[in-house]
Amino acid sequence: MLFADVVTTSAAVASTRSRLAKVAALAELLAQLPEAEVEPATAFLVGLPRQGKLGAGWRTLFRIQVDPADRASLTLSEVDQSLTTLAATNGKGSTQRRTELLTGLLSRATAEEQDFLRRLLTGELRQGALEGVMTDAVAAAFEVPADSVRRAFMLSGRLHTTAVAARTGGVTALADFGLEVGRPVRPMLASPAESLDGALAELGQVSVEYKLDGARIQVHKQGDEVLVYTRTLREITASVPELVEHVRGLPCESVVLDGETLALTEDGRPRPFQETMSRFGASSSRELLLHPYYFDCLHLDGRDLLDLPLRERLSALDSVAGAFRIPGAVEPSAEQALRVQEAAAAAGHEGVMVKALDSPYAAGRRGRSWQKVKPVHTLDLVVLAAEWGHGRRKGLLSNLHLGARDPDGGPPVMVGKTFKGLTDELLRWQTEALSAIATERSDLAEEPLAGSSFGVVHVRPELVVEIELDGVQVSPRYPGGVALRFARVLRYRPDKEVPEADTIDQVRALLPG
Repeated sequence: MLFADVVTTSAAVASTRSRLAKVAALAELLAQLPEAEVEPATAFLVGLPRQGKLGAGWRTLFRIQVDPADRASLTLSEVDQSLTTLAATNGKGSTQRRTELLTGLLSRATAEEQDFLRRLLTGELRQGALEGVMTDAVAAAFEVPADSVRRAFMLSGRLHTTAVAARTGGVTALADFGLEVGRPVRPMLASPAESLDGALAELGQVSVEYKLDGARIQVHKQGDEVLVYTRTLREITASVPELVEHVRGLPCESVVLDGETLALTEDGRPRPFQETMSRFGASSSRELLLHPYYFDCLHLDGRDLLDLPLRERLSALDSVAGAFRIPGAVEPSAEQALRVQEAAAAAGHEGVMVKALDSPYAAGRRGRSWQKVKPVHTLDLVVLAAEWGHGRRKGLLSNLHLGARDPDGGPPVMVGKTFKGLTDELLRWQTEALSAIATERSDLAEEPLAGSSFGVVHVRPELVVEIELDGVQVSPRYPGGVALRFARVLRYRPDKEVPEADTIDQVRALLPG
């Protein structure tokens, strides 16, 4: 198949807000592909090349200016092979060789293909829920149940691998995917609740536990081998040796645990989230020790527990790591649940989680079986742009433009702005971080020096920021029809990616009534 067919389909998906139309366009393309091209096509269309990191950054790509080809001739397989070669290029002189490879590839591409390749290789094709849309498209293209595709994706962690299985073996091949100790599982997510009483009434028999202000971890143990992953499935084993030693000492042969880790002060209270996250980017351990707290057990000594109700998974958790279980109560009365909530607040934590005891582990989906209750409203939103500050903030990117995720895979929907809650240190970090992903490069070099323009610098939608707000109101000012009230920055969330940001539907759900 020609690479241009993939580019055309991508453009068609981006041009419509209809989820059904997106699914139909993607399924039509997938159904036409030979088996060998299903994997690269799926990977390209969700904006994540199957080769992973390619070593080609924004500066490298946009320095290469070559005339586009007059007609489409590149095949899908040729592009995929070029990226495989690019990913394998390293060592002395690799920068020059990568530039030569990319120059050759771009010189054979049409203008539309060049644009697609640049956005693909810099991460700009990645859209909030496109994986969800593609999951439905795989099911439609190969005539398999969507639930089978979702479960296989949950366990494989790779949608392009899942698509190949659906194409070659249908439901049987999808069912062959199982939990594999050492291969991370996409994490189950929670939805916000309006109140503790509301969550208790909706879910029935529940577990209520502290919602820690920490970082999500998933730990795998097989004998003496231990691996630790973040919520984005990035391995961080080498930088958290204290967690590795703790897991290695658990009384079992094999286990997969879901939980949180955080740094504590001397009196046992949580340190700021940024201090915990500083360990995740380290190449080795630091003096700041991390403490593990677990809330789920997905596998224990050869037995997969994903499909069992939470009640049974908690029993397994207690048997292997009960001393490290997050504080809480099982089947509490309303009064007992309130006491858990008050204790969590007194200990300096965010709030509580309310979880249905009959719920299986539905990884990668933000359903209603798990609900988070916080004393104030918070949303995880995407930074779309920032305005140059003035006065004390002169020369710094200050006022943020905030977007909610489109659940149907379109670009984020703007819902408000804020410059509140930004410390001097965060302002400096924010200016540097947003400058690195700015799409208006011509203004970027001058404005920090001049400091006199209050213009807007648009950025690639890559950073997730946690926003505290008093509520939401109807407003024609923004495309989503709603606006944030008294929004302020709590913190950036380097542990979250854009597909985990809150949707415009979740923002609208906070409207009064």
